[in-house]
Amino acid sequence: MGLHESEHWNKGERTARYYREHLEEAQEQKEREEGLKKILFPEDMPWEMSPQGKIKHIVNSKMDTRIKTVDVYMQEIPPSSRSGKHRHMGEEYVYVLEGKGYDLHWDVDMEVTDHFGWKLQEEPSRWEWKKGDAILIPVNTVHQHFNADPDKPARFISAVSRLYEVMWGNDLEQLEDAPEYHER
Repeated sequence: MGLHESEHWNKGERTARYYREHLEEAQEQKEREEGLKKILFPEDMPWEMSPQGKIKHIVNSKMDTRIKTVDVYMQEIPPSSRSGKHRHMGEEYVYVLEGKGYDLHWDVDMEVTDHFGWKLQEEPSRWEWKKGDAILIPVNTVHQHFNADPDKPARFISAVSRLYEVMWGNDLEQLEDAPEYHER
């Protein structure tokens, strides 16, 4: 602090405890996390029929785990069906466990000023996939998965970073529901 700043401190100007509170919160969080799970078993991973389709949550921010930076789920798409169509800020990584199909990806033109806006491109790109393939869905891309097999379900693991939620907020939009989803 310069001489001028020292004079303000000495006159009892407004002060804060932000750093001290941050230290205390960090210690409290560390103590809370000691009781959280590091290993998850199948019974810890719930199934959900969601607007995105049938998913099994492997790691989710609402689950009792120490994992803080990624959400992971397994999705099952029935024969000749599709997932919901959605968009989120974070990139997504998909690993195909079973089946064959394709994705449609719509790039998004973004505008970030005092608000966030986006415009969907009219024509999607099509990406074929099969068992063993990995798919990268870029940041802010509208996407939808399609099972091309008329006889067997497609299954894949999907991982999405939570870091974008911290930086940009929970920017998730469901544009079309999976056909099997019926709100209860």
